[in-house]
Amino acid sequence: MTNKKIKIAVVFGTRPEAIKMCPVVKKLEKNPIFEVLTIVTAQHRQMLDSVLELFSVKPDYDLNLMRPNQNLWNLSSDILLGTKEVFDKEKPDLVLVHGDTTTAGLSALSAFYARIKIGHVEAGLRTFDKDYPFPEEINRVLVDSISDLMFCPTDKACKNLEIQGIKKGIYKTGNTVIDALFYVINNKKTDISFLNLNPNLKTILLTSHRRENFGEPLKNICYAIKELVEKNKDIQVVYPVHLNPNVQNTVRPILSNIERIKLVEPLDYLPFCTLMKESSIILTDSGGVQEEAPSLGVPVLVLRQETERPEALEFGGVKLVGTNKETIVSNVQQLLDDKIEYEKMSQAINPYGDGLACSYIEKIILDYFDNRPVL
Repeated sequence: MTNKKIKIAVVFGTRPEAIKMCPVVKKLEKNPIFEVLTIVTAQHRQMLDSVLELFSVKPDYDLNLMRPNQNLWNLSSDILLGTKEVFDKEKPDLVLVHGDTTTAGLSALSAFYARIKIGHVEAGLRTFDKDYPFPEEINRVLVDSISDLMFCPTDKACKNLEIQGIKKGIYKTGNTVIDALFYVINNKKTDISFLNLNPNLKTILLTSHRRENFGEPLKNICYAIKELVEKNKDIQVVYPVHLNPNVQNTVRPILSNIERIKLVEPLDYLPFCTLMKESSIILTDSGGVQEEAPSLGVPVLVLRQETERPEALEFGGVKLVGTNKETIVSNVQQLLDDKIEYEKMSQAINPYGDGLACSYIEKIILDYFDNRPVL
């Protein structure tokens, strides 16, 4: 390797991406061989900034692309053209993107057009159904297809890439969300007394915001929660309601003003981690929560028909329950009533890593540039 620094552009735009990529940024910045540029698209403006503040990450470029009534067409074109301008100016050696968002898909495509090497953090996740989740499944397949380095969270993710026909650049690192979770739990303290939780009640945390659950599925979830609270006087439900009108306009008419159901604004990552840790059960359609909660010993019921994170299902800390009202109610009730079943799920091993994913990614990047021929 020459003495020239390796310039790495890290691109993300949503809160989940920021949570998983800020630890990567912090790790790489500590190594003097790297020049790290942080580029945010602000695909989710309101929910991004608090994560940047939590991890003390200041973007070098903020494209600030979020706009009212944004759709996939204008967002995609804005990301493609916005990142092109930065890549043309900075000429990074490597672009790192995360996961399956529109930011990841279009930023990777932009880097590919610019003939820049691409690294995909959280590579290899699959449902093998192009419509579920939409558009995430196609985003992740696209990014993996054009990446040079694929940092997979699990063995199954690595195998998915091999099935796709990818033969090199595949590495198992664990998931950087565990790095983020351990950092926050071990180094940051917060007070969630503003939620006014009753310490004598079991807390059920609910998060549901995915596009495929809009409409009837989300209504079913809400009616299931309403029934559970009516049947069980010893539980309280906290639901940080996503800002999307498709979520707000469904949830609030059904669940507002019901005793022991707290509809709150979306939480910053730090109080959200604390709330996860203090919950008895988590109901979610979020990918990140499926990965995080098993490290905290909290059973997770997934409100989706499929998941691209099957490892936690196999290890037992997560269970797929879908969006049928009766199925949700029966599975939650089982965890409330059956101590053995609850302990089995809460004591399951987390398959998503040991909290050292960022260190593995750093070493892989160093090795990659060490072994590239000097032109």
